[in-house]
Amino acid sequence: MRTLHVPKQNIACLETIFDKIKMLHETGAKAPIDQVNWRADFPKSLPVTVRAAHDGETLYLYYTVIGEAIRAANTEDFGPVWEDSCVEFFMQRENETGYRNFECNILGVLLSRRHESREKGERQTHELPSIFRFGTICHRYEKDRQMSDWTMYLEIPKNALGFDMYESLSGQRMRANFYKCGDKTVEPHFLSWNPIDLPKPNFHVPQFFGLLELE
Repeated sequence: MRTLHVPKQNIACLETIFDKIKMLHETGAKAPIDQVNWRADFPKSLPVTVRAAHDGETLYLYYTVIGEAIRAANTEDFGPVWEDSCVEFFMQRENETGYRNFECNILGVLLSRRHESREKGERQTHELPSIFRFGTICHRYEKDRQMSDWTMYLEIPKNALGFDMYESLSGQRMRANFYKCGDKTVEPHFLSWNPIDLPKPNFHVPQFFGLLELE
């Protein structure tokens, strides 16, 4: 099981989104999303990383994806964003049996739910508007094929993670996994930070989460 030590940084005090991303890129903990769990059926791999930091009130994530043949069909929150070029964060508080997922496609369209299991869950309707998203896309060609490099920056407040107003993220530990997928892209892929030992693609598996230790 991989462990990520997430530093505490005063990101919220910075004036612009670009300053916040710069600090997160320079000081955030870096995790590779490099596990190709179902290589026989879905061998596609991409250089994907996520950087993480927090300030006690908000968890900051910054994903970088290099060289994807992108898909961006879903434009409404709570849609099937996993079919598109998508990055994801699943987490579970200590001593909880349920978990929460945050799935964001290349357009910044978001799906977030509280789950008891993959089949049983409810939308985080009230929490979702407080989750800030900002992405960039750079198109280029490799020989005659268009590829894209893209990023996604997320600010997830503590209430969306299941913490109440009197709790701080400082000193917390949570089980978690980071993912990169694209079920209906030209090259379907299912990548994770922590490996998943199952016969078929499934990200709703807390037993395979890693550990985040928040400073």
